[in-house]
Amino acid sequence: MSVLIDTDALGRRLAAGERTVLLDVRWKLGDPHGHDHYLAGHLPGAAYADLETELAGPPSPEQGRHPLPDVGVLQAAARRWGVRDGDTVVAYDDLGGLSAARAWWLLRWAGLTDVWLLDGGLSAWTAAGGTLESGPVTPPEGDVTLRPGALPTLSADDAAALPDDGVLLDARAGERFRGETEPVDPRAGHIPGALSAPTADNLDAAGRFLDPSALRARFAALGVDGDRPVGAYCGSGVTAAHEVAALAVAGIDATLYPGSWSQWSSDPDRPVATGP
Repeated sequence: MSVLIDTDALGRRLAAGERTVLLDVRWKLGDPHGHDHYLAGHLPGAAYADLETELAGPPSPEQGRHPLPDVGVLQAAARRWGVRDGDTVVAYDDLGGLSAARAWWLLRWAGLTDVWLLDGGLSAWTAAGGTLESGPVTPPEGDVTLRPGALPTLSADDAAALPDDGVLLDARAGERFRGETEPVDPRAGHIPGALSAPTADNLDAAGRFLDPSALRARFAALGVDGDRPVGAYCGSGVTAAHEVAALAVAGIDATLYPGSWSQWSSDPDRPVATGP
């Protein structure tokens, strides 16, 4: 899958006038001010994609904190962002791609193929001399048609069974995996049989993805051999998309469990493991 575009390649596209839809997906757990950050400064022409209302459906214990949105809602949002059929879409954030990866995965799940993450995000753009603009952007209405299911997903039952013949990666911070703390979900711990693979370890100190060989070595150490199926989950299906992206950079297909820990831990019949 296409995953990363660097600032040089993006700059050349924009300078040449090649049609490119930029999505600003700034969102952080505990920081509800992503849109304010966008208004203060964003890549020229970028539209704001709201993770809570456009890249996720309404939260519930049964579906999790960020369930997949209704495809009609997502399509209406994509058209507001100006996306047309056949467009190149580049998503970015200021968090190493941890929130932008949700837009990357979701649009690919909805049938778009030319979708990319800006490697290093906003900081890489400004470090390379890229300019920012402030205020809202209202692109001309797009006409894209989205069709869900282009990428596979895991249900809770699928996630429970996967460790028997595959690898299930937990993308949350290690202390949440081990059950030492749980700031937002009903129970602490992890899905039995899952392995801890925090998304922060996909990135270098500058917030860029590690190179493919380093990522392959990282996942090989977790038993990802390219033969067995691989799944990923996190707290609510957001940063797990980053894990899927990192695996794709390494040349490995992986499947997202959208409900993730927020769904699993809300079901009292689901077992919970703690510790390393």
